Amino acid sequence: MLFNSLQYLVFFPLVVLLYYVLPWQKARNLMLLAASFIFYMCWNPVYIILMLGCITISYLDGRFIEIARREEKTKVAKDERRTGKPRTYLVVTAAVMIAVLVYFKYAGMIADTLTSLFGLFHIQIRIPENDVILPVGISFFTFQALSYDIDVYRGEVECEHDFLKFALFISFFPQLVAGPIERSGHLLHQFDEKHPFNPEGIVRGLMMMLWGYFMKVVIADRISIFVGAAYSYYNDYEGLTLIIATFLFGIQIYCDFAGYTNIAIGSAQVLGINLIQNFEEPYLAVSVADFWRRWHISLTNWFRDYVYFPLGGSRCSRLKHYRNIMIVFLISGLWHGASWTYVIWGGLNGLWQVLGDMTKVFRKNALSKMQVKTDSLGYKLIRIFITLILVDFTWIFFRAPTVSDAIGVIKQIGKSFNPWVLFDGTLYTLGLSSLDYWLMIASILILLAVDILHEKKISIRTALLHQPAVVRWIICYGCLFAVIVFGVYGPAYNAESFIYFQF
Repeated sequence: MLFNSLQYLVFFPLVVLLYYVLPWQKARNLMLLAASFIFYMCWNPVYIILMLGCITISYLDGRFIEIARREEKTKVAKDERRTGKPRTYLVVTAAVMIAVLVYFKYAGMIADTLTSLFGLFHIQIRIPENDVILPVGISFFTFQALSYDIDVYRGEVECEHDFLKFALFISFFPQLVAGPIERSGHLLHQFDEKHPFNPEGIVRGLMMMLWGYFMKVVIADRISIFVGAAYSYYNDYEGLTLIIATFLFGIQIYCDFAGYTNIAIGSAQVLGINLIQNFEEPYLAVSVADFWRRWHISLTNWFRDYVYFPLGGSRCSRLKHYRNIMIVFLISGLWHGASWTYVIWGGLNGLWQVLGDMTKVFRKNALSKMQVKTDSLGYKLIRIFITLILVDFTWIFFRAPTVSDAIGVIKQIGKSFNPWVLFDGTLYTLGLSSLDYWLMIASILILLAVDILHEKKISIRTALLHQPAVVRWIICYGCLFAVIVFGVYGPAYNAESFIYFQF
């Protein structure tokens, strides 16, 4: 069930109605759990068994670790040797989770890679094809379950004894299939709290959802037509045309994923539950490292806490620090998909950060000698522009279906400098009419204005809530009208899927 589908527009109000009608929090949680299972089964009912299996394994692991911890304390008190059971339980659970992820997501990639490697030595092998359908959201709910078990092992959170509440924590429908990846310390306790009917909170949540829909159906889905035409037939285009398409893809994936996140956060807020922010104006970042502090924040923090820090983080030699950065971003690339294009994408993002750190002293000295005012707006805009170029270059590998296609796009970009495409109508041949093209430009400018306001800590939702009711509702209904009228919809209203659903 997609957020931008008619089914969700019926499903969600019914869930909200039942939620606030039920008087007891446990009854509400049971209803939310049932709704979450229904939500997930709309894609493929069979895979609810897989999710239940992951939930059960993670829950039992937490309980076993808790029991083993008590035993360890007893042995310490008696001056006996520890058994190491807590670590064993965690390792076994992590191995099972990763094995499930590898089987469903990476089996095909591994088979193709092995076939190609043996082929280099003229050895032919036949590996049975893995025809299973990738379970939607598997990368998200397995990582959320793993983070809980690791936190219990570290003693950072208490083990959850209520299986149904834990199942709701993993399967909570707003953030189930594409995040944000929640931590148990932030979300679990909220299912114990009484959430009274709060009109202001509901309005805030609906506003967030509305902005998410604007980002998805007005901006992202319109841009996808242009980008799809350019990348599907990249041999027919060159130079500035493909540069514009690549730049637009960066906007598309931002609006698609952040749009989903905003709908998820807004949906949860209507129910009185707060999810963490996942994006903070990433295209206003002044470095690639800054970009990753603002982009997909829940995943970045997951890799920071459970991979980067355990490897040593930056508290080690410079060489090992750079190694840690590259490992994290190569794994992050692989997490996004079973393709070498994603691995290269992740590797390039890591490489930009390593090079940035290596040249930091040189750049600082050069700027000092040239007497550049590093606190000026002009200097900040230059840094934002350079970061945008570096990030957009990596998006080529993320968007292209194969490495050879990505290289082909880069070659076509370098073929010519053709600024005349801005005026000769070429850009109107990539699936959008002139009206749709200028609607796309106008909506991107609105997005930029909103992000700049947020960067300045100006909350549009708060400002609207302080306006008279008439003004507030005129603006909200105007935005809703704009989404309905200017949104991009397929034939018979076939809602466009979110990009991150494939991960």
